[in-house]
Amino acid sequence: MKIYIFPNLDKQNCEEYTAKALKVLDSCGAELCMDKKYKDSFSRFECITFDDEDLCVKDCDVIVVIGGDGTILKCAKIAAENKKPILGINCGRLGFMTSLEHNQTDLLCRLCKGEYTKSRRMMLSVKVMPEGRDAMQFTALNDVVISKCDDCKIADFQVAKDGKTISSLRADGVIFSTPTGATAYSMSAGGPIIEPELECIEYTQICAHTLFARSVVLSPESVIEIKSRCNNNGHTFVNVDGNAVYKLCNEDKVEVAKSDCYIEIIDIAGGSFFTSVNEKLMQPLKKPADDNE
Repeated sequence: MKIYIFPNLDKQNCEEYTAKALKVLDSCGAELCMDKKYKDSFSRFECITFDDEDLCVKDCDVIVVIGGDGTILKCAKIAAENKKPILGINCGRLGFMTSLEHNQTDLLCRLCKGEYTKSRRMMLSVKVMPEGRDAMQFTALNDVVISKCDDCKIADFQVAKDGKTISSLRADGVIFSTPTGATAYSMSAGGPIIEPELECIEYTQICAHTLFARSVVLSPESVIEIKSRCNNNGHTFVNVDGNAVYKLCNEDKVEVAKSDCYIEIIDIAGGSFFTSVNEKLMQPLKKPADDNE
């Protein structure tokens, strides 16, 4: 089995946890590769082949991500495009998409033995359509957020599905999430928790100026168009999986639909989604040393 190692060395102790994972996988006979930008940090491991990321992903069987959910989001698109499953090792706080905690690296031998299950997750296709300019295309595993910028006190949003208006409201923003992203920003804004293997699009409002704002769960076949308007030449931002990708003017549009891409998340610890919910949401979080994911 050839494994591409994707660490997030910005996280505290990640280099140490990555080294432990490399030793376990090497002892199990795995063929390991890593982006050449990490060569200075891990050149002592003779078992690693260093190359360009595109070549590593193309040639590997599995991607092992060492970081948190945010790190998985960083490599989700390239993994989905190349149809490579991801196994996550958590160095962050919650880690809903990760299979292992950093102190469970001994279980990585199960990966080499094929003793694991895979969870297939839908993704979102995001088309940003600026007035008078070419459209831009993005892919999201968690969510798409359209929210007011600092130059806009509050924004008006019009949301339509298949050409029919769902809602017209004044709010700080709107969120469109996959079931995987239902435990992220959408949940914090009052949205429901959804089993991650389901296929649907969740629509949640952020601080809506109405007594009747509720999350809406839409079918996966939905094509959703969003328009936003701010007074005094203000703007809204489009954020895809936490990354600001474009500043919208009043005449711009955003289209959200189910992507043709899917991603597979590997589980080798045998824990269920609801076990993670109970352990990571029902219990007080320990204060992290220096971590925001």
